[in-house]
Amino acid sequence: MTVATSSHIGQRTTLRNDLRIALPPADLSFTQDEEWCVIRLNGEWREIRLHDYDELFAVPGLYERLIYDILKCDSPARIRKLFEAELDACDTPASTLRVLDLGAGNGMVGEELANIGVEFMVGVDIIEAAAEATQRDRPGVYADYHVVDMTRLDQSDRRELAGHGFNCLTCVAALGFGDIPTKAFANAYNLIEPGGWIAFNIKSSFLDQDDTSGFARLIQSVMADKTLEVRKTQRYQHRVGTSRLPIEYTAIVGNKRRDIDMDLLRESPRS
Repeated sequence: MTVATSSHIGQRTTLRNDLRIALPPADLSFTQDEEWCVIRLNGEWREIRLHDYDELFAVPGLYERLIYDILKCDSPARIRKLFEAELDACDTPASTLRVLDLGAGNGMVGEELANIGVEFMVGVDIIEAAAEATQRDRPGVYADYHVVDMTRLDQSDRRELAGHGFNCLTCVAALGFGDIPTKAFANAYNLIEPGGWIAFNIKSSFLDQDDTSGFARLIQSVMADKTLEVRKTQRYQHRVGTSRLPIEYTAIVGNKRRDIDMDLLRESPRS
């Protein structure tokens, strides 16, 4: 695996610093999947919704500039630090991990993992623009990258993914909002070998009693019956919203003990 070179990093930094972006007024309130900004492209201002990832990834540096520089997203680095601490506590070398990075986007989590010594990662995302952005911005971070709907894996895709022998699943800032529903997460989880590592985060409100995404029921169930043996949880500020108010997420690191029972999804409202 080849980590992005210093020239790639320098080019990305220059591109993101040159972008002109404006947020809506702070007194306008939007749900997280309704947030938007305007960006100046080719001499014109254009409105883009923050969850229109294909449009964000199409512009080099835009995702990083908007989500990380302006809205102060901390999740890839936060998950990496928590995960690295648990690996160290168990004397598990990062180089022994074979990682399935679910909702890999443009490879920011993969880059964080490469920096702690992970040598084999496969990215999965549902949009082609994510794979193209990773190849453009972080070539070589992933050994392979699959553009696939994890809720509808055919036998060929399942067999190919299973053939990698994954012993780790990561999923950062990707669950919920219809982007990665419970079935997609469960299918990815079940590709990991028993005893393997699981490191992910999720919006904290998706774990509350009034959650309608299906994740509260699923995560609470797999934690309660030790399908997932949790080693560390942490609630933290994922980023600020376009309202400039904090958005809280919960990070979870643990070990898989058995597959998720897919019957748990049948009563999930949006699985």
